[in-house]
Amino acid sequence: MVIVTKGDLIWIEPPTKNQFACPIGARVIDSYGGKIKVIDDDNREQWLPAEQRIRIMHPTSVQGVEDMIRLGDLHEAGILRNLFIRYKQKLIYTYTGSILVAVNPYMDLPIYTAEQIRLYRNRRIGELPPHIFAIADNAYTNMRRTGRNQCMIISGESGAGKTESTKLVLQFLAMVSGQHSWIEQQVLEANPIMEAFGNAKTIRNDNSSRFGKYIDIHFTGNGAIEGAKVEQYLLEKSRLVSQALGERNYHIFYCLLAGLSAAEKDELSLTSPQDYYYLTQGKMLEAEGRNDAADLAEMRSAMKVLMFKDAEIWQIFRILAALLHIGNIKYTATILNNMEATEIKDKAGVTRVAKLLQVDERSLVNALTTRSLITRDERVVSCLSAEQSLDIRDALVKGIYGRLFLYIINRINEAIYK
Repeated sequence: MVIVTKGDLIWIEPPTKNQFACPIGARVIDSYGGKIKVIDDDNREQWLPAEQRIRIMHPTSVQGVEDMIRLGDLHEAGILRNLFIRYKQKLIYTYTGSILVAVNPYMDLPIYTAEQIRLYRNRRIGELPPHIFAIADNAYTNMRRTGRNQCMIISGESGAGKTESTKLVLQFLAMVSGQHSWIEQQVLEANPIMEAFGNAKTIRNDNSSRFGKYIDIHFTGNGAIEGAKVEQYLLEKSRLVSQALGERNYHIFYCLLAGLSAAEKDELSLTSPQDYYYLTQGKMLEAEGRNDAADLAEMRSAMKVLMFKDAEIWQIFRILAALLHIGNIKYTATILNNMEATEIKDKAGVTRVAKLLQVDERSLVNALTTRSLITRDERVVSCLSAEQSLDIRDALVKGIYGRLFLYIINRINEAIYK
């Protein structure tokens, strides 16, 4: 039997039963006839029946701790409550030994200044409150001390803040290396380019990375950054041709339409996002908190830092515009030689795409409406149905964008990998 008094903090059974349910914290506010009245962590008041199992909360779970190894209630409920308490106090970082748990605050916090970087430099983990800079400094210091490679794994579900954490680690390393060199600037400027082409608004996250990346940072014997290399994998190509309700395509398309000058848009035959099939399926043309026009200007500036030539940047824009126009191509079913076939009525649209991609118009039409099978002795061309042609159209767009993304990553590496 557990004896409690008014003001005690206890663990009570969850209000609902499912696979994610776990005990929650509550404060005793009254008792009568063997029952106790509590107010739980979600501010719900309730009378608990005498038969309900309760447990006294350990003192470490009452106010929360910076390192969860010190928790007396070392179970799922204790961990969740500790993170919840600290989150309400705008303390988004918590240790579990040498592991840092970060809870996305979805707001700007004044804890990433140059002064904060200096504060966490050459400090052991635990000397100061938990922080992403402490983890970055620990890796940097160990590398300098031992001369051995260090690794930081940033993992979490969509919207957890992995992209921002990566940028903060790079910001810290660039500053503490102390050289403030051109290569450090180039490493930092790679981020807005990768975000533009590889990130998108999802239901859970307005700047969700839709690809995985592995970043190698190379240092001199004196601890200065001398280069970096980015490896990308698992780009979500399906997003190019289909988005869930409330989501967007990749940022770069909206940035292009918002940030290009009227003359540039006219040269690419571009108009507004609502005019393109590939941008409207999610019925979400804007992302709260993002300025697409400003983002394009930032990306173009970053590309200059990373040695992209003006003509090269314009060629990339031509390809992106062509992909939008390809998405607007419509097919009409027809019969050719007693077989199901398809044709493209919008000849002007095909001409526009061929001009932007600098390919032969007839070859483009054939690629979008026919299939070629090459055997040992001959080449057999067969017509596609309208439905099959749509699949081919989408596959072409995914293939081109995938190659373009890989090209951009390779160009970034050419600039920063020494």
